[in-house]
Amino acid sequence: MDGTNNSNAILERLADGLQDLTPETRKAATYVLENPQDVGVSTVREIAEAAKVKPNTVVRMARHAGFEGYDDFRAPFREEIRNGTASFPDRARWLQSIASGGDLGTLFADMVGSTIQNIEDTFAGIDVDDLHRAAQLIWTARKVYTLGVGVNAANAQNFTYLASTGMVDFNAIPRPGSNAYDDLVWADDQDALIAITCKPYRREVVEAVALAKDQGMRVVALSDSPASPIIRAADVGIVISTDTPQFFPSSVSTIAVLETLLSFVIAVSSPEIVARVEAFHDRRQKMGLYSEDP
Repeated sequence: MDGTNNSNAILERLADGLQDLTPETRKAATYVLENPQDVGVSTVREIAEAAKVKPNTVVRMARHAGFEGYDDFRAPFREEIRNGTASFPDRARWLQSIASGGDLGTLFADMVGSTIQNIEDTFAGIDVDDLHRAAQLIWTARKVYTLGVGVNAANAQNFTYLASTGMVDFNAIPRPGSNAYDDLVWADDQDALIAITCKPYRREVVEAVALAKDQGMRVVALSDSPASPIIRAADVGIVISTDTPQFFPSSVSTIAVLETLLSFVIAVSSPEIVARVEAFHDRRQKMGLYSEDP
């Protein structure tokens, strides 16, 4: 985006030119300056009603800021929401504004585009040697704990479930009715922790990683920035891309990286893991857990 037309630059131009506006146009500009989060998610009529002016007054304000109309004026604010620089509530309001306008095709395209871009950005930034080191660290550990809370609780549990088909002591934490600190109380330098959190970073995950390091555990961290506190503390840190038009971070790259990491663990493991996986599924077949084809 042109730096002269990002939202901050637009707001600065409005503020600098307030004295040149008519009283009514100044009311519209003042409302926008005081409520910039509303611009990307509101129609011209909604902004006019909130500012207690007529819609054509809002259009005049947009033209004063250097745009042909309100839609052009609003576009940079909407783009910043798409790119994830807006807060969660602002992004939720933006999604609702798309639905109310019948523009779900644009939302679909944005979701597809962000999903593909997240995968590409994530894997382009991963060093294969880091995945190899992480896999060795996991395979040679006595016990492995996978920590995720919120949306990442399901990601941690899924990874643990898949890994447990061939590995003996995998544990998703926090366990029901417990907390991560208690779950790690007897862990030491023979054990490993896989920790997942993205902005806004969950305090219990950050503190559990610090505790794990104090106890000598080896740590693999998945997070959305090289500056993430769990990445900085980890033995192996993997940065994932989580951008999305949605109001919550995307899990697509997290799941893809965990699946890839598990494939690396299997690749570096000893032949016994193949026998374990076969025994696991043979047992399920004998117990009748699968529906057979006619």
